[in-house]
Amino acid sequence: MVTSRFTNLIDLNDMPVSWWNEVVSLGAKIADAPEKYAHACDGKIMATLFYEPSTRTQMSFQTAMLRLGGTIIGFDNPATSSVAKGENLKDTTKIVSGYADIMVMRHTLEGSAKAAALTADCPIINAGDGGHLHPTQTLTDLLTLSKEKGRLENLTIGLCGDLKNGRTVHSLCKALSCYKGNKFILISTKELCLPFYIKDILNAHGCEFTEVDSIEEAISQLDILYMTRIQRERFTSDEEYQKQKDVYCLNHEKMLKGKSDLIVLHPLPRVDEIAMEVDDDPRALYFKQAKYGMYVRMAIILTVLKNEYPTELLTGSVQQGIKCSNKNCISNKEYYLPKSFRGKGDTLECEYCDERILVEH
Repeated sequence: MVTSRFTNLIDLNDMPVSWWNEVVSLGAKIADAPEKYAHACDGKIMATLFYEPSTRTQMSFQTAMLRLGGTIIGFDNPATSSVAKGENLKDTTKIVSGYADIMVMRHTLEGSAKAAALTADCPIINAGDGGHLHPTQTLTDLLTLSKEKGRLENLTIGLCGDLKNGRTVHSLCKALSCYKGNKFILISTKELCLPFYIKDILNAHGCEFTEVDSIEEAISQLDILYMTRIQRERFTSDEEYQKQKDVYCLNHEKMLKGKSDLIVLHPLPRVDEIAMEVDDDPRALYFKQAKYGMYVRMAIILTVLKNEYPTELLTGSVQQGIKCSNKNCISNKEYYLPKSFRGKGDTLECEYCDERILVEH
């Protein structure tokens, strides 16, 4: 077992639900009176390492730290850093973590935040690791639901779009499955359906879920419709992307079939999956959701810096001669990383990206 001496936010499910509720509650207090927290991080430095493009996550984190009185360093394009010279993830994050009190990282490869946390000298916050997880977006979503619906339980949640590669969807499903009475309607094509490991989590928590292929079939049943874009960057070919990109579009006509208290969320950016006309519907809350993201990230920074919850990073065992079958896993790029897996027997699970590995004898 490898345990960090820091509180790292890698996967929201590493933390107890009480920790999530503490962050959401603090985020709500900050949203109501942000000026009270203007000097909470005086003298603190946050590093933002964004290996992948971002607008809302990067800027909301930077704004959050500035509003708390801290300062920021980092990069938003690896081509302007020593990464362009071939520097590995360990060396980059080890060096930067020595300059900062807290580090926020987005990376193209799955499991990268956990890999960085193994050797970093400050807490790591996962701002998205490939198509895997996005825990700070999930806390944004929980704050939005708490403020706008008044509860996190007994909700019917529709998730629409790229459920296969949507890290926001994966994190949200895992989180909301921990609150009682929540039901899920999964709206996607067969090619972009929710991964088995997320369905296993829903089943393990006794969550009811159904899979459909149209918004019209589901919208009248929903308390929340969570739209996502079809992610061009996750496809292996443009041809495959073109087949999927225009399948789902939420418009005024479809909104007419929704409940009066339905709320529509989207982690953004959108492409063409929500028509501009929907923006004028009072049930469309995705811009408000983005602002909640700044407040909850202020809460995340403060809670992580308290360092009251050292994080278990690797709990399985190193398997010699076995590698993760996910080509986008960080362990297949950074070869020095221990090949650590959970489970025993013929089925193992990669500790970095959660990919199932079938072991052949």
